[in-house]
Amino acid sequence: MGGSMVLARRFEEHRPRLRAVAYRLLGSLGEAAEAVEEARLRLERPGAGADADPGPEAGAVRNADRALTAAVARVCLDRLRSRTAARREEAPYGEDGRVRLPDPVVGRAPGHGPDPGPDPDHDPEQRALLSDGCELPFMAALDTLGPAERVAFVLYDLCAVPSDEVAEVLGRTEASARQLADRARRRVRAAAPAPDGDPEHRREVVAAFLAAAGDGDLDALLPVLDPDVVARSDGGALRPSLLRRGATTVAAQAVIFARLAEAAHPVLVNGAPGVMAVAEGRVISVMSFTVRGGRVTALDVLTDPDRLTRLGLTALLD
Repeated sequence: MGGSMVLARRFEEHRPRLRAVAYRLLGSLGEAAEAVEEARLRLERPGAGADADPGPEAGAVRNADRALTAAVARVCLDRLRSRTAARREEAPYGEDGRVRLPDPVVGRAPGHGPDPGPDPDHDPEQRALLSDGCELPFMAALDTLGPAERVAFVLYDLCAVPSDEVAEVLGRTEASARQLADRARRRVRAAAPAPDGDPEHRREVVAAFLAAAGDGDLDALLPVLDPDVVARSDGGALRPSLLRRGATTVAAQAVIFARLAEAAHPVLVNGAPGVMAVAEGRVISVMSFTVRGGRVTALDVLTDPDRLTRLGLTALLD
């Protein structure tokens, strides 16, 4: 079987995984789907699959899988470079006062609602998207990396792509590609330390936060927050971004925000405990919590109405 035929056959089988790779590289669910489709179209061009090993079958499959990942990575690298150039024309990243968060992957929390939502164990799309390297603070940390750093780190650490193939995607030497991945790894670990490992305990901390904020009880809310807690809110182009630091400041902001919402629904945000706030039948925010040492150390809140609408979250209210 020719290389291009192997790639064509394998592509649809691997679309969920490839979209997950693109999501980690781009931080946007919509762009990830577009990038995967663009990679498919590129591979359909005459001669595009010529480098895939035509046999034996096991070797062809392994090479095809890596070729598909590399094809998606190249498309994403182009998009990241274009995005970075556009941001530089506006203002250096983070220096324009805006908070930018990746798209969240939102599902029903266990025990809430008539249907627990997509089961990652049985839904290939959810299983791929919610695999390792997916929690929102981690994704936000990836967004601070340069294009080549991000691609090197994701391919090395999350996709286990061999170093020579990573170098080929980046157009660099293997040594240079490894240096990029090492630098990215240090930055990501510093920006997004691992949260507490017990999911049930994290849910309990989030529940205590919601109860105290909903009651306007600052005395009960402050012990739930780390003294150096950071709250980041991405309002998009229509609403101001907010960055708040310190337990007292964040607690006061949480109480104000809780009063604006008619209801707060526990959800899973990128597999971690989170909250979806609703007012007048519309989703007005999605909040992700980072819990370390039994306290909330970070809150990431998406309030951008355009992106919330595109995510189709009202289906979770049924």
